[in-house]
Amino acid sequence: MFPDVIAVTPEPDHRLRLTFANGEHRRFDMTPYLRYPVFQRLRNPGFFGLARVDYGTVTWPGEIDIAPETLYAEAVPD
Repeated sequence: MFPDVIAVTPEPDHRLRLTFANGEHRRFDMTPYLRYPVFQRLRNPGFFGLARVDYGTVTWPGEIDIAPETLYAEAVPD
């Protein structure tokens, strides 16, 4: 089981600074995901900046989210 995301800070170049429930801080690059239709709205930096934490993962308006296990597994330590 992967730890929940408890805080997110959107950064330039479609990166997320994440804090997990286990105390780890990591960075996640959303760039490879922007080619998928569900994430295309995130190409807009203003919309990307609306990232927030709901239910242990990162979400955006319009029911856009990404699995917390993906965030944890693919993020690099900060």
